[in-house]
Amino acid sequence: MTNLTTGGRFDDIEAGLAHLGATAPAGLATATLVATGLADAYASAPSPLGHLFIAWNARGVSAVTLAGDPDDFEARHRRETGRIAHRATALPEPLAKAIARRIGGDRRVPVSLDLRGRGEFERQVWMKALEIPPGEVRPYGWIAAEIGRPKAVRAVGTALGHNPVPLIVPCHRVVRSDGTIGQYSLGGPGNKRTILAAEGLDPDDLEAQARAGVRLVGSGTTHIVCHPTCRNARRIQARHRVPFRSLGAATRAGFRACRVCRPAAGLTAA
Repeated sequence: MTNLTTGGRFDDIEAGLAHLGATAPAGLATATLVATGLADAYASAPSPLGHLFIAWNARGVSAVTLAGDPDDFEARHRRETGRIAHRATALPEPLAKAIARRIGGDRRVPVSLDLRGRGEFERQVWMKALEIPPGEVRPYGWIAAEIGRPKAVRAVGTALGHNPVPLIVPCHRVVRSDGTIGQYSLGGPGNKRTILAAEGLDPDDLEAQARAGVRLVGSGTTHIVCHPTCRNARRIQARHRVPFRSLGAATRAGFRACRVCRPAAGLTAA
C-alpha cells in the first residue's frame, strides 16, 4: 500500500490541486478590509462648498473634509482613526445619493456614521445637532441644556469644532450664544454663511438681529416665544413680532416657550 504522506498518491493530489490555483482579483484585499471596517475608502463628491473628500467603511461614513491633497488627507485620517484610507474612484451610488439628499436638507434619509474612538460627550453633541432642521439655527447653549449639561457651552463649541462628518452632522446650524455666526470646522465662517444661505437663511439678517440684542421672537397674538429662525417664528407677521433679549424677559411679559424649538432649553431667565 502506498504511504500518502511520503509520495505516490500525495504527489498526485498535490499536482492536481496546483491547477486549481487562481490569482485574487485586484483590490480584493482592500475591499475586504473596508467591508470589515478595518480600513476606509474615500472619494470626492460635490457640495455647495465645493468638492469634498468623504471616507466610509461598512460601519458608515467616517470623515468629511474639503477636497485637497490626497496624501495629506490620508495621513490625517490615519492619525485620527488609526485606519488606512484607500482612494476610490467614486462613492457607492446608494451612499452618494443618500449623502446628497442629507446635504440638501432631507433629515429622514438614513446615513450610517462610524464614530469609533469618539467620546460620549462629543457623540451626544453631534446627535443633538442632527435634530436641528435645515434653515434653522440654535445657540451652543441650546445643545448644552438639551443634553443635560447646561454649563458646558464652551465644551459644546469644542465638540462641534471636532465634528468629523460636517454637513452630514449639521454643526453649521449651531451659532454662538450671542447670536453671531461663529466659527466652522469645514473652512471657516465664510463657508458657514454659504451653507446657511443655501438652506434659505440670511446670515446678514441673523447677525443684525444679534447686534440689536434680539435672542428670541414672540408672537403678539399667540404669546409664544421662539428662536428667531424657528419655523413658527417665521410665520409671525411683522406687526405681531415682539423681540426679546432673554427668556426671562419674555416670561415676565406673559409669553410661553415654543414646544418646537424649546428656547427654555437654551436661554436661562435674566
